Amino acid sequence: MMSEIRVRFAPSPTGYLHVGGARTALYNWLFARHAGGVMVLRIEDTDVDRSKPELTTAILESLEWLGLLWDEGPIYQSQRLDRYRAMALNLEHAGRAYPCFCTPEELQAKRARAEAERRPWKYDGTCRALPESERQRLRAEGRPAAIRFQVPDSGQTTFDDLVFGRIEVDHRDLEDFVLLRSDGNPTYHLGVVADDLDLRISHVIRGADHISNTPKQILMYQALEAPIPVFAHLPLILGPDKQRLSKRHGATSVGAYREQGVLPEALVNFLALLGWTPPGQKEIVPIEEMICAFNLAAVSKSNAVFDLEKLAWMNSEYIRNLPAERLLPLVKQELSVAGLEPYFAARDQAEEQFQQAVFLLQSRARTIKDFAGAFRAFFTDDFPYDPEAVKKFWKDAAVPALLGDLAARLAATEAFDLAGAERVLRALAEEKGVKAGVLINAARVALTGQGVAPGLFDVMLVLGRDRVTSRLNRAADSMKSG
Repeated sequence: MMSEIRVRFAPSPTGYLHVGGARTALYNWLFARHAGGVMVLRIEDTDVDRSKPELTTAILESLEWLGLLWDEGPIYQSQRLDRYRAMALNLEHAGRAYPCFCTPEELQAKRARAEAERRPWKYDGTCRALPESERQRLRAEGRPAAIRFQVPDSGQTTFDDLVFGRIEVDHRDLEDFVLLRSDGNPTYHLGVVADDLDLRISHVIRGADHISNTPKQILMYQALEAPIPVFAHLPLILGPDKQRLSKRHGATSVGAYREQGVLPEALVNFLALLGWTPPGQKEIVPIEEMICAFNLAAVSKSNAVFDLEKLAWMNSEYIRNLPAERLLPLVKQELSVAGLEPYFAARDQAEEQFQQAVFLLQSRARTIKDFAGAFRAFFTDDFPYDPEAVKKFWKDAAVPALLGDLAARLAATEAFDLAGAERVLRALAEEKGVKAGVLINAARVALTGQGVAPGLFDVMLVLGRDRVTSRLNRAADSMKSG
C-alpha cells in the first residue's frame, strides 16, 4: 500500500453530473480530507462521439457548487493517447497482450450464435494462438488490429474490497479483453490503469457496478509489475421502486437539483447518507463533522434508496438555519430569475420589509424556489388564488362584505400592529356574529392566495396597511363580480 493517500474522481463528459457520480466524488473527497490526502480530478473524455466540452464545464461547475474542490487536475484522457498506446505495446512486447484481427462483423456473428444457442459468450481466443509470422503478415497487409490482454488460463484473482470484503474471480470466467481498439483509441481498462499508475492513486473508490472490472485491472497491474491500489466499491443508488435510479424517477443530475432550489450543503448531506452511517446515526451532519467521522468501513454493502421527501425535508432544515447573509441574496436571485422584483423596492424601508418577509417565510420553505412560487404573494401583487382554498374559505355568502368591512376598519385604525390588527378583526367578527376563524381564513386567502400561510397578523404586518386593505377590497370585489 502506498503511504500517501491519493484518490481520484473520474467523470465522463457524456452527460451531466449524476447524483450517483456526485456521491462518488463526495466519498473520495471526504476520504482524502479525513486522511490529509489528495483528490485528483480526471476527465475521461476518450469517447469522441459522446464527450462534449460543455458537459465538462457543467461537471466542473456542479462540483464547485457542491464545494468538492479537487487538489490536482483536471487531467484529460484525450491528451494522453500516446501514453495509452505505449502501455498497450509494452504489454504486447512482454507477451501479456496480443493483436486481434477479428472484425466487428465476425465477433457479432459469434455472439449471435451463442445467443441463439442460449449459452454465454466471451471472446474465444481466435487470434491468441496465431503464429508470429501470421501476425506480421496480417499487419503487412494493413489489416486493422485491436490489442487484447491475455488472461491466464487458470487460477483466480482475489482482492479485499474495503466495502464488500473478500472477492474472488476465476480466470476462466474472464475473456481476453480489449486494451486498444483497432482505431488506436484506448478502452476503459487501459486508460484507467495507466492513469491511476501515473497519478500514484492509492485508493480507487467507485461504484459497485465496477466490481466486475477490478479483476481485469488487477491482472494488468500484475503484468506491469506495478503496485496495486486498494479498492472500495460503493453501493448503487436506487429509486423508490428499487430499480436503478434513472430519469423515470425524476431529476438525476446535480444541476437539476440546483435549479429546483436545493442548497448545496443539503444535497451534500443527503448524498453522504446514501450508504454511509455517521456515528450516532445523525441526519443533519455539517461538512466538518463528515470529514472528521468519515470511514469507508461504515459504508453499507446494501444499495441505497433515493428518497425525494427526505431530501426536501433536509433542504428545509438547512434553509431554516441559513444565516441571513446567505439566504437574502439567494432569495433576491430567485425572484430576479422569476421576473419578480420585490415591490418593496418602490417603498420606504424597502430592504427592511423585504427581510421581514423572508424571515417570516424561512421556516416554511422547502426549497429556495418557494419564495417565487408558493410565497409569490409576499413579493408581488400578481398572484393567483388557490381554487381549493377559495372553495373552502370563501363559500360563505357573507365573506365579501366581511372582507370589505375589515379593509375599511384596518384603514381607519390608529395603530396598525399585531395587537391592533387582531383586535380589529375579532371585534368585527363578534359584531357580525361569525367565528373569528371564518374571517381569518378568508382574509388569509385574500392576502396570500393560499389556504395555508404564516399567522395572518404577521402577514398583515409584513405586507403593510396599504397592501392589506387593497388586497382585501380586491378579493371582495372579485367575489361580488364572480
